[in-house]
Amino acid sequence: MNLRFVEAFYWVASLKSISRAAEKLFLTQSAMSSRIATLEEELGVLLLDRRDKQFKLTTAGNRFLIYAEKLLVLQREVKAEMGSDTPMAVSMRIGAIESVLHSWLIPWLEKLRTDYPGLELELTVETTPILVEQVQRGTLDLVFAVLPAPGDGVRNHALPPMEMVFVGHPALHKKRNYRLIELAEMELLTFQKGSQPHVTLLDLFRQHRFEPKKVHAISSISAMVQLVQGGFGVALLPRAAVSRLSGFATLKTLSVNAQLQALPIHASYRTDPSSKNVEILVQSAIDFAKTRKNAPKKAIKKIIQVNP
Repeated sequence: MNLRFVEAFYWVASLKSISRAAEKLFLTQSAMSSRIATLEEELGVLLLDRRDKQFKLTTAGNRFLIYAEKLLVLQREVKAEMGSDTPMAVSMRIGAIESVLHSWLIPWLEKLRTDYPGLELELTVETTPILVEQVQRGTLDLVFAVLPAPGDGVRNHALPPMEMVFVGHPALHKKRNYRLIELAEMELLTFQKGSQPHVTLLDLFRQHRFEPKKVHAISSISAMVQLVQGGFGVALLPRAAVSRLSGFATLKTLSVNAQLQALPIHASYRTDPSSKNVEILVQSAIDFAKTRKNAPKKAIKKIIQVNP
């Protein structure tokens, strides 16, 4: 039995789509269909129910899925035992939100290049809803987003959350401490509508019965930084991201009489019985993110801790 064909069936069953499985394994849809058909011929049973447009496994397909996973796990264990396991000699598709990109993602990728020279990366930067959908569909192997991704075969790990701060222009925001009601009168910048920072910012003011004058939704951290640098307003940003961008922006973190909710970060990925590549990268990311939890305070012109 050709284990490549077994792997093809496993991903078709897991992703509930021949086209998605083909994309996952870098095959054409016709090649994927051919592998499934050959496997069915060898087993003497139909694995996919093709009578309906909606994807469905046959009874035999559901039974064989259990064996397929066992076979792929056994293949992985044999390779590891015989010394032929090369987990990092693969292409890995990684997605991340901008906050992760501008904080620890790039240094982590640089470390990966040193630790695993055989690793080839594809990097996607998107919003959380898109990243969650892509890891569910199997078009991305590993994503770092605000929300965990639900779904069969998808695992999630919480990473250290990111401290959020209000950032302003030092020439325009000279006070040492600000009240929330004062910020409500300013033009505020945060991430796109519906995002966690946008929702928590509005909730923060509503809890104190304030209505912010203006809240601008900006999808780019670098754009927000440049707008603040130009005196446009005050931005709510992850401290770690601001620290990395401070090379081209002179900013001031504002001390506020309110507790700001940290930005949660989750690593989501699909399990792969034939390889531990993704698990290795996830653990590496968790370990690396823990070391980057606190941003270097000297990176911003003036950083003041947010008051409780």
